Amino acid sequence: MRQLTPASQEYRASALAIWSALLAVYLIWGSTYLAIRFTVETTPPFISAAFRFIVSGACLYTWRLFAGDAKPTAVEWRSAATVGIFLLLGGNGGVVWASQFIPSSLAALLVATVPLWMVAIDSARPGKQRPSVAAIVGILIGFGGVVLLIRFAASDALVFNLFGTTAVLFASLSWAIGSLYARTARLAASPLLATGMEMFAGGVALLVTATITGEWNHLDIGAVSSRSALALAYLTAVGSAAFVAYVWLLRVAPTPLVSTYAYVNPLVAVLLGYFLANEPMTGRTLFAASLIIGSVVLVSAPKR
Repeated sequence: MRQLTPASQEYRASALAIWSALLAVYLIWGSTYLAIRFTVETTPPFISAAFRFIVSGACLYTWRLFAGDAKPTAVEWRSAATVGIFLLLGGNGGVVWASQFIPSSLAALLVATVPLWMVAIDSARPGKQRPSVAAIVGILIGFGGVVLLIRFAASDALVFNLFGTTAVLFASLSWAIGSLYARTARLAASPLLATGMEMFAGGVALLVTATITGEWNHLDIGAVSSRSALALAYLTAVGSAAFVAYVWLLRVAPTPLVSTYAYVNPLVAVLLGYFLANEPMTGRTLFAASLIIGSVVLVSAPKR
């Protein structure tokens, strides 16, 4: 732990640790959108997401208990479950479900609105400083870019695109709420233990949702393709590591710095979708994307 200076009051970890975690979130999360699309090709969305987070969460939780972390209290479990439901059921679950209908690059660009939601929600809370003129302009530009992106992305299957894009926008809102709540919630002292609890609770919520929506009737293990299986394995092992890094960053790094993932992930996702899955990349779509990413930069840039 490095000594804090007046210019870095908000940092509670070393610069090397913070930037290592950020790089993991940048690159790994950018690739997960395409992996999710490959997974849901032959696997029900909520079941695949539930498997991913229950396995990862249970492993992480068990490891931290054997490593000597204190057993969590009921209040800490309640907070972790709340975070897990907002981030993983509402946030990730919405993206996974929508990936059946929209390209991975479009999903990533819509998720880039998370910092806009966070600023809007945070500033509306009592006692919080109102956003600057630049932030307000950025929010308006960003959501204007979303409207254009949806319009440009619409195709013959318009109803499915609208369902998918709407689901991702609601998922982004849910992720923003969960992220803000996690910053002040009473969680386990060990960040890794708390993350394991959130992942496991979110996975259970996803499993319940899969059962309610009847996904078990559509699961055919024999029909799961090798590409879907490999993508799910990647999400479970590697993608979950990025989630651990993100939750840790929420507790040790300033919000503006953490939110920069929102305009790096889409660039990675768009490039991977274009080169590996032949997803469309038109000039109009890139223009709308530049509005969204530019607005996030404008809103999340630190004042100093």
